[in-house]
Amino acid sequence: MEWVETTGKTIEEAKEAALDQLGVDEQDAEFEVVEEPRSGLFGRTRGLGRVRARVIPRTPRPKPERRRRAKGSERSESGGRTGGRDSAPAAAGDGGAKESPSRASADGRGQQSGGTDRSGRRPARKVENQRSDDAPTKEREVMESSEQCAAMEEFVSGLSQAFGLPATVTSVLDDEGVLRVDVDGSEVGLLIGPRLGTLDAIQEICRNVLQRQADGREHGKVVVDVANVREMRRSALAAFVTEAAETVRSDGEDVVFEVMSSADRKVVHDTVAEIDGVESGSVGEDPRRRVVVRPA
Repeated sequence: MEWVETTGKTIEEAKEAALDQLGVDEQDAEFEVVEEPRSGLFGRTRGLGRVRARVIPRTPRPKPERRRRAKGSERSESGGRTGGRDSAPAAAGDGGAKESPSRASADGRGQQSGGTDRSGRRPARKVENQRSDDAPTKEREVMESSEQCAAMEEFVSGLSQAFGLPATVTSVLDDEGVLRVDVDGSEVGLLIGPRLGTLDAIQEICRNVLQRQADGREHGKVVVDVANVREMRRSALAAFVTEAAETVRSDGEDVVFEVMSSADRKVVHDTVAEIDGVESGSVGEDPRRRVVVRPA
């Protein structure tokens, strides 16, 4: 899957724009922060946040195949060697005198001083460049799943203790390459925040921590959940959208939802797609983007 690059006033806005462009949930996308907004005077920011995103690959990456060298390159290399051998006897027969440029042209060799032909090209260097292009791309090393889980559990446990909240942290790297971190406890609601704002911030910090510890190695996509609130929110939103879609079918009037994140918008689109007689679309610009459900 190709990468897309988006911008926003903040990194979160840039990510939402990328998710909306890819049409996937945040759990199904992979991000790289290209540029962060710079701090200015009085707490203001300058510039835009820039991120690159793509859909997480579901299949292992194929190993790059080594391309065969072009026959033309082999001929140019062998021709250069043959020309070098023929020139030595000719020089010896003339008593070691150098051949004049005019005589070289008359013989049809076209070789000039410095090993170039009449067009100024160097065949030997072209072969060298061809070999460089044919070199296989080095694959990135994969970070062990146990190391990834241990790093996230240690960090999230320390973060919970810093909040003064007793919590149990578990993690698992699934077959789709998603590293799911679950936090449970009696008072962990403080880690969620309004509209999952605090939880999303913690998740972003965890991604940055894992990326630094990976040090260039491949790693999973981090998804942090507290008391299973993400799944409960998804189910509740799907039920609400289903009820709204039934109203649209019966009344024949559009229903406009409140401003949502790209992840919630995807839930709305997926739910509406399974209901006959209605369709959905997005209106507005980020970060004030909304979903509209209308009769099909």
